[in-house]
Amino acid sequence: MTLKAEQLVDLIRRQLPAADVAVQDTRGDGAHFAVTVTCADFEGLSRIDQHRKVYAALAGHVADGSLHAVQLTTRAG
Repeated sequence: MTLKAEQLVDLIRRQLPAADVAVQDTRGDGAHFAVTVTCADFEGLSRIDQHRKVYAALAGHVADGSLHAVQLTTRAG
């Protein structure tokens, strides 16, 4: 099963409703993505904790193998 960029945006926004999310399918295969998430909820959190919040939203798709690789950038904002 492959994913669309819009699906990743929806998954992340369910976890972080106030987030500004940009997703790019880097290989056009629905399994490799570059994701940038800017969210006020990240304020005061370490980069690792910011990433944990995003990965929590994507965990089911990582576990089932439909999401192979994510290049993740997070910012408080």
